[in-house]
Amino acid sequence: MSAATMTAPLTRTGADEGRIGLRNNLRHIGALVRRNALQIKHDPESMFDVLLMPIVFILLFTYVFGGAIAGVGHQVDYIQRLVPGMMTMMGMNIAMAVGSGVNEDFRKGVMDRFRTMPIARSSVLIAKIVVEIGRMLIATAILLGMGFLLGMEIHGGVLEFLAAIVLTTVFGVALMWIFILLGLSVKTPQAVQGMAMIVLMPLQFGSSIFVPTTSMPGWLRGFTEVNPLSQLADAARALFDGHGAVAHPALITLGWAVGITAVTMPLAVAKFRSKT
Repeated sequence: MSAATMTAPLTRTGADEGRIGLRNNLRHIGALVRRNALQIKHDPESMFDVLLMPIVFILLFTYVFGGAIAGVGHQVDYIQRLVPGMMTMMGMNIAMAVGSGVNEDFRKGVMDRFRTMPIARSSVLIAKIVVEIGRMLIATAILLGMGFLLGMEIHGGVLEFLAAIVLTTVFGVALMWIFILLGLSVKTPQAVQGMAMIVLMPLQFGSSIFVPTTSMPGWLRGFTEVNPLSQLADAARALFDGHGAVAHPALITLGWAVGITAVTMPLAVAKFRSKT
């Protein structure tokens, strides 16, 4: 979408962001969401990670680790544990892509075009979040579809099932603000990915996402207990199974999500304003 096209629906009297009302702000976000969605339409390869990653990962972990953990021929039991945990992992990987995308937009000069428009700076970032939520939900749907094909069953109710999806999405959005801030702070998309992997790998594998924590040494079990990914995976697992403790891990997860967003969102918006 050209700059002229973007400017037309966003034009307003006065460029002072502080005077932009809620209605105009929402209109700006809507236009920017459409722009980002059209980018995906014109570059369908950008959806390969969303479409293929859930399939590859669930097959890999089920048939590489499932037999060793649950016993040969009992991979279905492992799938019951794996899929709720992998929903957490999908959110983290999508969030990492947001940071790389923001950094790439700066390198290509896209943000320079937005700077000339009378729009709220925060609307650019919020629009990216909205589109990435859509990508996250698509990845989650594919993951769940593969889980059902491989024998996963949902023993909880529909509301519990939806609550697990909402919980993982809320936490994923909080992580997006971390990676947006990272994308605004480093020089290249490769640096975003490199720094993200250094953080993500210990968090993912030092958690209850893939394996029970009972076989881990004491110091590592202590880390998994405070790891928010473990809390999220345990909450989603309990919601899917229809039994087990849900309130405690769910509240801790929501607390992490609120805390992360409260800290990183203002920092990301401030960094974006100073950078543009």
